[in-house]
Amino acid sequence: MNLPFVNVADRVARALGRLAAALVVVMVLLGAWNALGLFVGPRFGLRLTSNSLTELQWYLFSLVFLFAAPWALREGAHVRVDVLNARLHPRQRDWIELCGLLLFLCPFAAFVAVSSWGVAWQSFVEREGSPDPGGLPRWPLKLCVPLAFGLLTLQGLAEAVRRATALRAAPPTEGPSR
Repeated sequence: MNLPFVNVADRVARALGRLAAALVVVMVLLGAWNALGLFVGPRFGLRLTSNSLTELQWYLFSLVFLFAAPWALREGAHVRVDVLNARLHPRQRDWIELCGLLLFLCPFAAFVAVSSWGVAWQSFVEREGSPDPGGLPRWPLKLCVPLAFGLLTLQGLAEAVRRATALRAAPPTEGPSR
């Protein structure tokens, strides 16, 4: 399928998937360091972890989920009722996916992207930081929320185009004639 919009959205989703995978590795290593630092550090009179490292760990956790969502949608790894889905004809699945994308996912993701923009922008303008001593700035993470939901909307629209194209291209198959 040679649809430029769909191809661009797919490339972005794949890049986000690779980014999320790399963030998982960093997050796990940081989590191991934090756990080890909390356990071993006091025994030797050392402070091996900090509020900023702990916050960075949950920032990475948030970014993994935010940026993996478009990739999961592209790869078909998102949640669906597989017991019912497996019993349906491919055209029925395409219709259900198309309706779900256009009626639920895209409007919801666009709503979150638009409605979170004001909060993210205000956080950026104020250079919002952590309330904890030695914590990280919060505004970069807050700016990622509308960005990620905007990218999820983009991928949802690409998937809708893919489904609509498949429905238009494949005529309905009839059962065996007798």
